[in-house]
Amino acid sequence: MFQSGLLSQKRILITGGGTGLGKGMARRFLELGATVYICGRRKEVLSQTESELETLGNIRSVTCDVRSTEAVEEMIGTIWKGGPLDILVNNAAGNFLARTEELSPGAFQAVIGIVLVGTINVTMACGRRWIQEKRAATILNISATYAPTGSAYVVPSAVSKAGVDALTRSLAVEWGNRGIRVNGIAPGPIPTEGAFSRLLPRPEFEQRARERIPSGRFGTVEELADLAAFLVSDRSRYVNGEVVRMDGGELLQGAGEFTELGRSLTEEEWQMMKPKK
Repeated sequence: MFQSGLLSQKRILITGGGTGLGKGMARRFLELGATVYICGRRKEVLSQTESELETLGNIRSVTCDVRSTEAVEEMIGTIWKGGPLDILVNNAAGNFLARTEELSPGAFQAVIGIVLVGTINVTMACGRRWIQEKRAATILNISATYAPTGSAYVVPSAVSKAGVDALTRSLAVEWGNRGIRVNGIAPGPIPTEGAFSRLLPRPEFEQRARERIPSGRFGTVEELADLAAFLVSDRSRYVNGEVVRMDGGELLQGAGEFTELGRSLTEEEWQMMKPKK
């Protein structure tokens, strides 16, 4: 199904598109003929990704902090001047491993602001325009396998991702008769730049994390990008309100992706991993 023109004529915005999963999806969407916009807070990272991927197709980067409604409105308004978006991928995220009682209000706000509030901000900025223009569109939200179950030691992320799942299913019903589909992907462990160094403080934890997965391996960015391409394409037009889990069966092995890991850390490792103020 992954024909070269699968996403031709589609204009797509990926939040957090400069690195990791966002960058992987940008690459795949370009290969399939889409025009891609990527946004994030770090201009130099976005520019580097844009330069790296521009040989594949039409890609543009926009600096934006999705936590700010004003910044989001300005970004979406600028993009719309060149033509409306067809697809929004809410991928921007933040996470860290921490004992919940040690988290400051700012630590909660940092994660919830990006993951949940940021998703709401961009979704509403696009959604209002689509509804006003009576335009069909697709939203894809990147969730987490622990959103429905919770997970110890990543409570701000679990709370935020649960909210994203609720938003996904709620808007799928409310906006479905307006031609707007809303779906999600809940990926299990997928190695990306920096992610494992932040969440797996000891090298042996990587092997333990792998052993938790019935498939016996981690997922790949390419696998997630292929699933994302299907869910945003017209080949999946009857899929609405679904959060597709791709984790090699990890959740069925045991809920709470970071619970076991957190119980194994030493006091010194906890102190080392405390989020910076």
